[in-house]
Amino acid sequence: MLETDERLLLDLLNTTPIVDGEPTDELAAEDAGLRWLTDHGQPESAGEWRTLLDVRSALQDVIRGDADPRAVGRFIDGVGYRARLGDEGVEWSLDAPAGRAAAARAVFTWDQLRHSGRLRPCANPDCRRFLIDHSKPNTARWCSMAVCGNRMKARRHYRRAQQSEVD
Repeated sequence: MLETDERLLLDLLNTTPIVDGEPTDELAAEDAGLRWLTDHGQPESAGEWRTLLDVRSALQDVIRGDADPRAVGRFIDGVGYRARLGDEGVEWSLDAPAGRAAAARAVFTWDQLRHSGRLRPCANPDCRRFLIDHSKPNTARWCSMAVCGNRMKARRHYRRAQQSEVD
């Protein structure tokens, strides 16, 4: 379940990318938000979508260090997991008030990841995406090596080249 929830959290955080230099919001339209919820196996309702927008903003601010972690508390008030014995052993299901299941799942997953230090914003200041670093040394810096990593390395190379021309 954690891998699925990690995908939900990362996909949610990354729904506000910069495209052609302009900030975008892939969930701004209700139909897009409802489709996103369905695609991620979450309950589909206007309430879920609105709460999803709110939790996304709060989590992005917390992860970037612009808000205190208490900013996400309202999304998990009254939420828990219920256990039941199934054929394969104990099965856990989220017990959340209507309209908060996806938001609560995202907050719980963020909390599990924040202790590992593996969830972080992309190091490219022109990027608004996030990454979950699963590498052994935990040193990934960019959401995509092919895009942001190459851009940042090219910028550093250009600056070094410019500096050596001045010297």
